[in-house]
Amino acid sequence: MKYLLMIHSNPITWGHPSFLHTEAGKALPKKAREALTAQLENLLKDLDNSGELITALPLDPPAKTRVVRVREGVRATTDGPYSEAKEQLAGVFLIDVETPERAEEIAATIPEAAFYAVEVRPVATPD
Repeated sequence: MKYLLMIHSNPITWGHPSFLHTEAGKALPKKAREALTAQLENLLKDLDNSGELITALPLDPPAKTRVVRVREGVRATTDGPYSEAKEQLAGVFLIDVETPERAEEIAATIPEAAFYAVEVRPVATPD
């Protein structure tokens, strides 16, 4: 089953990988930051080798977001993300795994899970 793992981050401290740009991340000793970076790199490599990783993509900051709405046939485009929130979508992993528990296990190993949140959402399948 496919899952979208959505990594959330604070747009004020935006950067990739986002955990290195948080106040808590910056306060970590250099070896701890390097270990988290290696953890992410190893995770991506392991998921790719196992065939579970479909793609992983970082997103540009919310300030570069454009929202498009069409009402009564008229398109309106505005700047900024759809919602005002302290955390915004920073990147995604699209994975294909056997169980929801495996998706949660992978989400828990993404370093951002320790600093913000990683949302696990099943990808809908056509009926």
